[in-house]
Amino acid sequence: MRNSPSAAIAAARSILVNGPAALTGFHRQCRTRQTAFRVDYRTIPMTSESERKPQTASCAFTASPSRRAPLWAKLVATFFGAGLLHPGPGSWGSAATILLWWLLTRWIGPNGQPLAAALLAAAAVLVGIPAATRVAHAARLKDPQFVVIDEVAGQLITLIAVPVSWKSLLLGFILFRGFDIVKPPPVRQIENLPGGFGIVLDDVGAGLYALAVMQVVLHFGLLPR
Repeated sequence: MRNSPSAAIAAARSILVNGPAALTGFHRQCRTRQTAFRVDYRTIPMTSESERKPQTASCAFTASPSRRAPLWAKLVATFFGAGLLHPGPGSWGSAATILLWWLLTRWIGPNGQPLAAALLAAAAVLVGIPAATRVAHAARLKDPQFVVIDEVAGQLITLIAVPVSWKSLLLGFILFRGFDIVKPPPVRQIENLPGGFGIVLDDVGAGLYALAVMQVVLHFGLLPR
């Protein structure tokens, strides 16, 4: 900070009249003005460090907000809780499907069973794809183990046009679970489809494999009586 010429002249006159004591007062006055200047400088609003830095963490949080799957999607995807059983949720889903199918055939005649199984399998696929998509998205998993609606669809496909007996149901269960685990081509490639399509349609492929083998066994009478 610069002093004006009039202030310097006044200081010189004061020193000549009052002696060295006036010089001390002049230094105090200068320090007071400098202190005031520093205070004024500090009161100037400046951009804080946090404001200058990009808010990376908050942006990452808002970019992926938490989502919850609707109740209907949870019920369908887990087949009303069968997928929550352990160990092997997929096997529990297939077993629950076979039990339900066995109960339904008590009221459905043999002639209507092939159509009924095909319609139920189609319904499981059509409803299961969006349900599996929402649940997998909410869980942030590619193919959650507790999603078993795909096993329901594949197991029903395996049982199309299969006479209902404990032996045929057991063989259908073993065949479908085997193909679902091994995933022969192109089942493994179908699994890479996005969302519920990959979750459900690969089990549809496994069910078609199991259905083909089951029909061969039935055609040649290889199933023990």
